[in-house]
Amino acid sequence: MSALTSLEKHKLKKFIRTLEKIRGRHTELVSVYIPAGYDLNKIIGHILQEQGTASNIKDKTTRTHVTDSLERMVRHLRLYKCTPPNGLAVFSGDASDREGKPDIQVWAIEPPVAVNARLYRCEQTFQLDLLKEMMEFKDVFGLVALDRRECTIGLLKGTQIISLDNITSGVPGKTRAGGQSAQRFSRLREEAAKEFFKRIAALMQDYFLEMKNLKGILIGGPGTTKEDFLNEPYLNNQIKMKVIGTQDVGYTDDTGLREIVEKSQDILAKEAITEERDIIQKFLKFLATKPSMVAYGKDEVLNAIALNAADKILLSDSLEENLSNEIEEKAEASGAVVMFISTDTAEGVQLKEIGGIAAFLRYSIS
Repeated sequence: MSALTSLEKHKLKKFIRTLEKIRGRHTELVSVYIPAGYDLNKIIGHILQEQGTASNIKDKTTRTHVTDSLERMVRHLRLYKCTPPNGLAVFSGDASDREGKPDIQVWAIEPPVAVNARLYRCEQTFQLDLLKEMMEFKDVFGLVALDRRECTIGLLKGTQIISLDNITSGVPGKTRAGGQSAQRFSRLREEAAKEFFKRIAALMQDYFLEMKNLKGILIGGPGTTKEDFLNEPYLNNQIKMKVIGTQDVGYTDDTGLREIVEKSQDILAKEAITEERDIIQKFLKFLATKPSMVAYGKDEVLNAIALNAADKILLSDSLEENLSNEIEEKAEASGAVVMFISTDTAEGVQLKEIGGIAAFLRYSIS
């Protein structure tokens, strides 16, 4: 599965948030997932059967809410000539927060990822797990920052760098204890380093060997340390084959993990974290060299949209939802492309700090 675009992910997240706010008084909220290619008439027939069964519910209010929700859902499904290419997720229930004044509604979404499971649920909350799974980045990269004294193991997942483990060695410093010969001290340091590398290899196997969707492992360290580690038989072949790049980095803590990612842009060129960094760096470059071709801040960007000058709009995922929705709707009406930027990267934080809203312009409006 290819990763969702930032806009697809944002729309799916917004849809999920809407439904998460709704709570049934009893098991009365209906969730239906229809797989891609599935016969819509069979689903409608199944829902009509459930409607007949729902007439046996003892509680009158619950019975009414369920049967009305199923009726509304059937009416909505009959608007489709066939199941959409990626399938369909449909939800129905009482959206009212006032007792005795029901507001039965239907929500439907054609997911950006194919639905593979057929599901019917009638519960107190909507079944949203399948949609949430679609938002998760499936592909991950392992990260290892090491030297002879310290090692940090982590993951790159989408735009997130996640630290998994940090260990330190018992390798002595370069200054030897009194009474030890230089040769013996050097031998002790080498033996301790080898033991430490064995520990690192064992940890890498524990974390990465059975990890699903692992696209590769990136290793960083100062000088020749990483080559010393890779050239000796510490790693088993399965793990060694997953190593797709090495980088010279000056740190072996969480900062080292970030350094590895920053220096692996060629390897990560198609990944979400690189795409976001590149677009923000391009915006900042334009701001310095072609300021009339960009805009930032709510007022400037809305003005650019109104003048049909906005080409691509960057919105921080930290924006207040109503403001984000307002700009997104106006941008789409004007034909501008919208891209949502996470705050997981330094560049994403920079966008947040200048107001969380920026745009590339089709022409200068200054």
